[in-house]
Amino acid sequence: MCKTLGAACLGLSMVWSAPAAFALADIIETPARPTDLAPENLLTDATRVGDRIVAVGERGHIIYSDDEGKTWVQGEVPVSVTLTGIDFGSDSHGWAVGHSGVVLHTSDAGATWSLQIDGIRAMELAIESREEQIAAMEERIEEAPEEEKEDLEWALDDLYFALENIQADMDIGPVNPLLDVWFENENRGFVVGAYGMFLRTMDGGETWKDWAPRIDNRQNFHLNGITRITGGALVVVGEAGQIHVSVDGGETFERREAPYEGSLFGVIGTGQVNEILAFGLRGNMLFSSDLGKSWRMVPNSAGATLNDGVVSEDGRITLVGNSGAVLMSTNGAETFREYFRSDREGVMSAVPISGTDLLIVGEGGVKITDARGRNLQ
Repeated sequence: MCKTLGAACLGLSMVWSAPAAFALADIIETPARPTDLAPENLLTDATRVGDRIVAVGERGHIIYSDDEGKTWVQGEVPVSVTLTGIDFGSDSHGWAVGHSGVVLHTSDAGATWSLQIDGIRAMELAIESREEQIAAMEERIEEAPEEEKEDLEWALDDLYFALENIQADMDIGPVNPLLDVWFENENRGFVVGAYGMFLRTMDGGETWKDWAPRIDNRQNFHLNGITRITGGALVVVGEAGQIHVSVDGGETFERREAPYEGSLFGVIGTGQVNEILAFGLRGNMLFSSDLGKSWRMVPNSAGATLNDGVVSEDGRITLVGNSGAVLMSTNGAETFREYFRSDREGVMSAVPISGTDLLIVGEGGVKITDARGRNLQ
């Protein structure tokens, strides 16, 4: 899931000056340092793979637990950048993404990791894609009727502008973060990130293709989250109320009109076919039962930015967010009960464990809690 502490982590990655950007090469090439404190430091995302829980966070920390979070082992990671998202395509193969556009891969369920690409390669892919689009548009303009040429020339100008922006970013360095990742299996997956970054792989990350032209995001707004919901549709959410839905496995996406134009930081299914729950800034929640063709705003008086959500086996929906917010619904997202943890530290992700208990991660590291977010350990 997208983990931004209300966009704070994203903001930090945008303020590097050109000299500071050179330091990014160092942390991309410097392995994460082993530390017993990793489970107590900022963690941004967590997921379950089989009986194992794996979490990612700052300084390249990736930790895993085989006993429902009681004890943790730190994985071997080749980078020291903040990591923002993690997902597994199988019981052994997983991917993590983070700042500087890094994509990491594991083939042993999180024990060891390798770097597949970084932000420089992501920008190279985007440049190649824009150049292909420009060539195709120029050919289209030559063949178009006179009355259509003006609009097409405006579109061509937009493509040149986008290309120039990416080329300028290349001079600064790999400063833009990837924010979320989703894999269907050991081969096929997607990553999304800042300024409209969107990549697809069909071979487990050996090669990647720029997928940004497949969605309607000409202003290159940040893409914060991606998931597959019950029924098989893929959903991408982001800045400016963006919601993009694919019903053909990600080959094409359709932009959905949403009743909220602010930032959406996460999206989940509810467990029911074609139902979508998107959430984000200031606690705004949007629910759809028809793949985003229509929406209703879900009441929420808590007002805290929401970062992640999870559905338990019993159908209970839990959302977590800033200021220690833990929201729970037992009626399919019709309504939520709102709770705040006493420490008020931001919660970035949650994983259901035994009974109705939760494992949550965030500013305070790992916590084992009850359904309301109250510490059990």
